[in-house]
Amino acid sequence: MIRARYLILFTFVICSTFSWSQEDKTAFFIKDIYNYTLENGQCDQWLSYLSDTIGGRLTGSKNATKAVDYTFSELEKIPIVDRAWQQACMVPKWERGDKEIVKVEYKNKDNQLFTEELASLALGNTIGSGPNGVRGQIVEVFGLDTLDKLGRENIEGKIVFYNRPMNPQRINTGHAYGEAVDQRVHGASRASKYGAKGSLIRSVTTLNDDLPHTGVQTYAADIKPIPSLAISTNDANKLSALLKETTVSAFIKNNSQMKDSVISHNVIAEIKGSEFPDEIILVGGHLDSWDVGGGAHDDGAGCVHAMQVIATLNALRYKPKRTIRCVLFMNEENGLGGGKAYAKASNANGEFHLAAIESDSGGFTPRGFACSAHPDVFKPFLSNLQKFDEFLDPYDLYLKAGGGGADIGPLKSQKGLLIGFKPDGQRYFDFHHTSADVFENVNVRELRLGAAAITSLIYLIDQNGL
Repeated sequence: MIRARYLILFTFVICSTFSWSQEDKTAFFIKDIYNYTLENGQCDQWLSYLSDTIGGRLTGSKNATKAVDYTFSELEKIPIVDRAWQQACMVPKWERGDKEIVKVEYKNKDNQLFTEELASLALGNTIGSGPNGVRGQIVEVFGLDTLDKLGRENIEGKIVFYNRPMNPQRINTGHAYGEAVDQRVHGASRASKYGAKGSLIRSVTTLNDDLPHTGVQTYAADIKPIPSLAISTNDANKLSALLKETTVSAFIKNNSQMKDSVISHNVIAEIKGSEFPDEIILVGGHLDSWDVGGGAHDDGAGCVHAMQVIATLNALRYKPKRTIRCVLFMNEENGLGGGKAYAKASNANGEFHLAAIESDSGGFTPRGFACSAHPDVFKPFLSNLQKFDEFLDPYDLYLKAGGGGADIGPLKSQKGLLIGFKPDGQRYFDFHHTSADVFENVNVRELRLGAAAITSLIYLIDQNGL
């Protein structure tokens, strides 16, 4: 009897020791991930080339093709990669054309005529104004529903100026952006419905400055397309003040145009899993960007985060249990051509993505991860994911519900976990879709910290499943 008790005690001690050693092994490996990435990470070098040497990567452009070729060649060089390929996708081709012109004209109380040019950018997919431009009186509105109240009699033949700012009271700037961006995306269509000649949009940012922000806009199928341009927040404030004092007209000229869709490519590289090769863990960002900057934060940072995951695992000689796949998507900004093509091919091949992590919020200090999934599996997946808190908490990283990403969204039907990487977002919309989105405005340490955080979560999921 005594001997049996000793045997039970001995077994308990051995199991406890094994359990602690496994936890220690996990913690030490994550530490190795951070040590390597912070000291030897290559993500900033890749980002510098993407942003400064290649530059803006508008879908369908020569620069987008250069980015595909560059990232593909860099991923192919990493020894741990078992397979790398380019996946074709159809994408729209929009060209900005010559520098846009937006001028306002008004008279002061002494009936003197003044003309002033505003800092402007054509919005993505907008038509041009024609060679003679467009002129019209400006009517200011603060939301799409205001047009319904004004009606055709107050809008027809005029230029609608949308001036609802991002809500500065929102702590989460992404939420503030979501509340304000409808006027950029749908503003031209709603204005055209009531006979407007064109639309001007207050740039979607919390910052008051002189930089206009571009971004996608769409036309409803049943309306006449009209030119749609963004102006800087400082100019929006000036224009709003002028409109309180006097009648203001605008002259708009741009020669943007849509061309026929073209074939572009996603860039994909994978490490085959040794035990569960049919369970895929995806990490990715989108390779395209707007043309006015270098696409450093949006979303060169997300692409090089994903590439760094592969490079770090290679340097640490890690052999994954599950297949880890890096995907650099094309055409997130104006159509999701790459994300849709990837999901279609994946579903056709009967694949299962256990988890997909998207980095598309910039290269700022990492805060954590937010996730979503099909309702059938979300609760158990989230519960299992949160068991990793003890390993991520020392790095000040949270795990919570409420995230994902545009490019990985089409994978939801596979019933895996969709995870959005969440860096600090307070400065993201200072650079978003502007000429200031360049490598100079990325902090290298913050960028590398993000890559280390994502690699750590992938390691935890690979080792433990969900």
